[in-house]
Amino acid sequence: METVTTSAVVRERVRGWHREGRRVAFVPTMGNLHPGHVSLIEAARRHGERFVASIFVNPMQFGPNEDFAHYPRTPREDQRMLSTAGCDLMFMPEVAEIYPYGSERATRVDVPGLSRILDGEFRPGHFEGVSTVVAKLFHIVEPDVAVFGEKDFQQLAVIRRMVAELCMPVEIVAAPTARDADGLAMSSRNQYLTPAERALAPKIYATLQAAANRVRAGDAEFASIERSGLQALENAGFRLDYFCVRQAADLGAPAPEARELVVLTAARLGRARLIDNVQVSRS
Repeated sequence: METVTTSAVVRERVRGWHREGRRVAFVPTMGNLHPGHVSLIEAARRHGERFVASIFVNPMQFGPNEDFAHYPRTPREDQRMLSTAGCDLMFMPEVAEIYPYGSERATRVDVPGLSRILDGEFRPGHFEGVSTVVAKLFHIVEPDVAVFGEKDFQQLAVIRRMVAELCMPVEIVAAPTARDADGLAMSSRNQYLTPAERALAPKIYATLQAAANRVRAGDAEFASIERSGLQALENAGFRLDYFCVRQAADLGAPAPEARELVVLTAARLGRARLIDNVQVSRS
């Protein structure tokens, strides 16, 4: 695996692969990799012949009271994991490479219909930062396909909408959420949990599953399902931002006859803010 830090070298490598007729798959990350990220690389290997991963902690997607300065950075371990997973090229730029005029003054990409609800309501500007940096990375890497995890379901929806509306020639592939044996979705922020909090955290997935089972069984009292999930997690000691049932396609409020749905939550436990979701298909 080759590690590079400039856009020019990335373009040179990728365009060389394209001249050879190779299909290029891309996985953007913020580093501090765990097996969930490796599963994205494995998904990319099924959709391309050359693989690029980026490691970039994006300042634009962190709010003023969030953990940008303390976000864990483990570049050497990340290099080892990506190389072992079969990555061909690791792009690890400095902030100035992505934001030459500074992130505060950068041109921005906004997807207003999806970026201001759910997580966007509680993290103003977050998805604007995500869509901006992903658009930049797509223009730098010029991949044929890009892989994103379903754990960040709203992020996936934002990126799909951005790609469609900006006519970007990139296929977006969704990879299933990687989970620990007890059901907790893998996340870099799980390391913030104390042992006691880590033991409690799997209740998020269990509560999502209980809500999904009600939906799957034909229960269309979505407000009641949301209240039950919210109360169950709050009673267990979580601080909830939201617990919602939404349409999977656009994250809008579901009609009673909606068939493809998703149950999503963002729950705070100690220092960690944990997000997760379960998708539901109704017959």
